[in-house]
Amino acid sequence: MPVIRLEADSPERTQIGEGLVKFAVQAGRLETGREEGRYFLRHDDGCAVDGRRIAPGDPFAFDTESGEIRCLDHVDEGAAAARAERE
Repeated sequence: MPVIRLEADSPERTQIGEGLVKFAVQAGRLETGREEGRYFLRHDDGCAVDGRRIAPGDPFAFDTESGEIRCLDHVDEGAAAARAERE
C-alpha cells in the first residue's frame, strides 16, 4: 500500500479514515482533535517536489512509505525514484 490518492478538503489537511492513521503517524502528518472530524492528514507543506500547495478539491498522493505528499503531476517521479532505490 505505498501510494494513496486522496482529494484535499482544505489547503492544510484532509480527513482520513482509521486505515490511514498508522501511516499518517509514521509520517508525522496526523492531526486530531478537530470539531469537523477525528483524523486528518496534514499536507500544509505542499508537494514534496516543488512545494505547490494542494488546493481544496485537488487530487494528491500520499506516499505511505516515505510520508511525502505529491501533486499528481509528480506522483510518478516519486514512484520511479523508490523503484530505483530498491533495485
